[in-house]
Amino acid sequence: MKVPQLRERLRIPKKFLNMKWGVAGCGNFLETAFLPTLKQNKRNKLTTVYSSNLARAKFIAEKFSAKNYFNDFQEFLKEDFDALYISSKNSDHYWQVIEAAKAGKNILCEKPLALNSTQVKEMIEVCNQNNVQLAVNYVYRFHPLVIKAKELIDKQLLGKIVYISANYNVNYSPNDNFRFTKADSGGGVLRDIGTHMIDLLMFLGGDIQQVKGFVDNVVYSSQVDDNALAVLKFEAGNYGYFNVSFNCQKAPNRIEIVGYKGSITIERLVSNRNGIAKIIIDIHGEAKKAFRKRANKLSFLLKSVQKSFLNNEKPFVGGEEALKNVLLMEELESQCQPKQS
Repeated sequence: MKVPQLRERLRIPKKFLNMKWGVAGCGNFLETAFLPTLKQNKRNKLTTVYSSNLARAKFIAEKFSAKNYFNDFQEFLKEDFDALYISSKNSDHYWQVIEAAKAGKNILCEKPLALNSTQVKEMIEVCNQNNVQLAVNYVYRFHPLVIKAKELIDKQLLGKIVYISANYNVNYSPNDNFRFTKADSGGGVLRDIGTHMIDLLMFLGGDIQQVKGFVDNVVYSSQVDDNALAVLKFEAGNYGYFNVSFNCQKAPNRIEIVGYKGSITIERLVSNRNGIAKIIIDIHGEAKKAFRKRANKLSFLLKSVQKSFLNNEKPFVGGEEALKNVLLMEELESQCQPKQS
């Protein structure tokens, strides 16, 4: 999809703004990011909450003024809502998406879509059979500075792209969160934030033909990886690179796009939820330019998803993109399994 088409996706007529939401899974991101962003659009309404922990469901429902809450997923699905956001642990995505699709609910699911590509294929099939839309929360491609970079690439202002790199490094020591239990998460940093970088690279550079790299434990010993890096070859013939980690207290996080005629650097975008990001555009024969932008990426994603659901059209980031992403992660993991504790 070209940038003008994406921009059109973000223009929603006022008559299309009414939507009732249910949410499944009541973790920190739901409480501190998703629901506050959803609440900013007063014509979006949270009506129903599900969690396996009834007390947690009750807390979220009361905090965000939802009428009902459940710890029974089938009873939850009987409620009257238009769209479902699934933010449960990774191992729950598969069965929750399938049950929600059978109940006729349009779905926005957290990444990665499932633990493996076989599950993803079945999820896509069931959603298609039940004529429901399936979107995935790959939020970084919706940031205005990423959209601007994509626009410059599409206009060929950088010339032939040579390589695109993305780095996302944080310090996140093992704890009792589901991310550090392989049966619940499917893997560590690659599955948690590496999947975001893969999506960014596919958005900016197109389909990926080949991946080579490493998935390992460098600092922390746990069931899952704390470091992943890879070199990619795009179908267009150029290259990409990403590095993600849970083991760096101070590390640069940036996106770089280098072409024959110039380069683009985006700083402080990843690992920066609503802060000010910076884009630097350096094209041969022109003065270097720098712009700063504060934006809520999730707000732009929700507008796009909402329009897709209400118009019954394919989401900008759906099951097919998620499948490509999972297949690449599986290929990378198969090349170098992480050490076990």
